[in-house]
Amino acid sequence: MRTFAYPARFERGDKPGVFVITFRDVPEAITQGNGERDALWQAADCMEEAIAGRITGGREIPKASRATRGERLIPVPAPMAAKAALYLAMGDVGMTNVQLARKLGCDEKEVRRMLNPRQPTKLPRIKEALEVLGKRLVVSVEEAA
Repeated sequence: MRTFAYPARFERGDKPGVFVITFRDVPEAITQGNGERDALWQAADCMEEAIAGRITGGREIPKASRATRGERLIPVPAPMAAKAALYLAMGDVGMTNVQLARKLGCDEKEVRRMLNPRQPTKLPRIKEALEVLGKRLVVSVEEAA
């Protein structure tokens, strides 16, 4: 099972109340927030953008490490995590957009939209595409930090 919650380190910035957030699994992801609540929101947004950039660039999406002491797990928002799962599943089996479209009975443009981080896609459609690839989409709910 693959999860999309990445460990982040929150360090005090130069100004009071500012936190600088870094992710060891995704080194290009760095952000900051004013206060704890804003820092958590900024961290999730930063991870979403980092994963979107990797999908758009055709780059690897790293597996999330376990959090160590002093780190917090930051989940990638569900819609982007689902797109990332589809992107990875297609890569794992070497399936092209055209091949997946054929199996889904749709146009290749729809598959392209499913993989486009800027294009909203309904989760049931991504779930269906993942099932074609032998995967199951699982969503979980946890207590908020």
